[in-house]
Amino acid sequence: MNFERLQSIREDHDLKQIDIANVLSVKQVNISNWERSKEVIPLNKLNKLSNYYNVSLDYLSGLSNDQNAVKLCDLNSKKVGNNLRNFRLEKKMTQVELASFLNTTHSTISAYESGKTLILTSFAYQICKKYNISLDWLCGKSEKKYL
Repeated sequence: MNFERLQSIREDHDLKQIDIANVLSVKQVNISNWERSKEVIPLNKLNKLSNYYNVSLDYLSGLSNDQNAVKLCDLNSKKVGNNLRNFRLEKKMTQVELASFLNTTHSTISAYESGKTLILTSFAYQICKKYNISLDWLCGKSEKKYL
């Protein structure tokens, strides 16, 4: 997973890492690690950047070259979980099969789908990449399901 656009879009806005760290309420080292792909940015922080820069999650994550903004919103783990469940059922996958694909547990998928836990960015990205699903759709920011 590579979020190289995080640095370029920040620089396009003439911002320093510390500026974005303040926006996201994190340390500057977090921004540095995310920009260099040393760590994966949490989905709620990626969404906050999407809202801040007024660009799509699909663009920020490199899933699409379309910068067009989508709905500005906070993530709702129940909505994300419901979209994940709908996607899984559409693909006729069990929670166990999806868990196997993501190399996690059935109970983790259940927690995501019930909205108890927000899906990890890396898992959401893997699903979107493999199945050509919009991360914006998965996160409830767009009605357009496919890239």
